[in-house]
Amino acid sequence: MAASRHRWRVPLLILGGLLVALAPVVGLLPGPGGIFLFAGGLVLLLRNSAWIKRHYARLTRKYPRLGRISNRALRRESARRRRLRDAPAPGVPD
Repeated sequence: MAASRHRWRVPLLILGGLLVALAPVVGLLPGPGGIFLFAGGLVLLLRNSAWIKRHYARLTRKYPRLGRISNRALRRESARRRRLRDAPAPGVPD
């Protein structure tokens, strides 16, 4: 199973890089297409590159608001935990 995952890593990195690179070009067209291309490319890059994950972690530590927004958009576990932690308890007035 691990060999199969490693075989696809480089093509997925290339595809993610292409999606991120094409996002500004598609962003010039009407509609939100560039946002979706960028998000899809970012997901592929983050899932397949330890180097990009480290830089992403540094960026989110430096700019926590950006980290919260992107973690929620990427449906990361940390965003789910934070949302559950910050939610008011049922039956407790604010």
